Parts: sequence; C-alpha cells; structure tokens
Amino acid sequence: MAGTSSGIVAGLTAAAVGAVGFLAYQARGTVPASPAGRPGASASPSATATKAPRDRRHPTALPGGSGRGERVVYSLDDDRVWLVDRTNQVERTFRVNPGTIDPTPGSYWVTSRSSATTGTDGLPVEHVVRFSSVDGLAIGFSAAVAAQASADPGVRTGAIRESREDGLAMWNFATIRVPVVVIR
Repeated sequence: MAGTSSGIVAGLTAAAVGAVGFLAYQARGTVPASPAGRPGASASPSATATKAPRDRRHPTALPGGSGRGERVVYSLDDDRVWLVDRTNQVERTFRVNPGTIDPTPGSYWVTSRSSATTGTDGLPVEHVVRFSSVDGLAIGFSAAVAAQASADPGVRTGAIRESREDGLAMWNFATIRVPVVVIR
C-alpha cells in the first residue's frame, strides 16, 4: 500500500508542477519581465516600447502597441498617463508635468510607494509611485500637496507630477508590481 500512495503523491506533485509551469508560461506574454525574471528596481527597459502609434483625431485614446493587460502607460511626448485595467479598458487618463529627468522608454514595475514625503525638489508630495531610477535619482509619479507650489527648474528631479485627484487615482491603481510602460 505504501508504494501505491507514494506513486499517487508523486503523480499529483508532477501534475501540480506542470500546471504551475504552464500558467507561468501563459502569464509571461502579458507582463514585462526584469532581467532576473522578476519585478524589481533593476528592471531594464524593453527595446520594443519606444514609439507607439497614435490616433491624432483622439489624442486621449490609448496608443496602440502599448502593451496588454493591467498597466500604467506613460507617454513622454504627450505628457499623458493612461491607467489600463486587465481587460485593456482605460480606467482613467490625464496630463502630467514631467520632471527634468525622463525614464528611458520601456517596461518597468512599480517598485516602491510613499503616502507622503518631500520630493527631490524640496516640495511636500503625496501618493508617490516609483518605478525606475536614472543615475541614482528616483523616477515616479507624485502630487504636490500645495497647489500653488512650483519646483525650482534648475533642480534635477525624476518627479512626474499629477494633480492631487489624479495622484489619488494613480495611488489606488498602481500598487507594487503593477507594470509601467513608458513610450515616446
């Protein structure tokens, strides 16, 4: 009897490992991967996410070629963000004010978040969602707490500023490991 039960356990284990492998293979096509195969701050940009086609008659329409599934899409050329759900429907789109340092176009992951802090420009910010860094400078979305506050244009910053309302929407949407696709 012991040989039979160990054979059953071995068969169930093999089936479980096979199922997990199959699901991982399927998921691989919908989520950007980092060089180590997992999300992280070291995720390198993808060479394919550079210039997504636009519908110039509908400038707020999600650009084609910006990925699939749940993600944040950030256009460097349009200073616009799209929050896209798992079914590829845009939940929200809004304009942003970029920092002085841009991320390289590509695919990233949300790697850290802060509900409130002081930005690299010295301004109090909230709903900070970080996804990259350039030369040791964090790149991420945030909302300035004071509406009239303006940053010193001479300060190097990777802050992509959004309104407080849009910042709250980003905060609720872009949790750790949510993909961020940066396009031109």
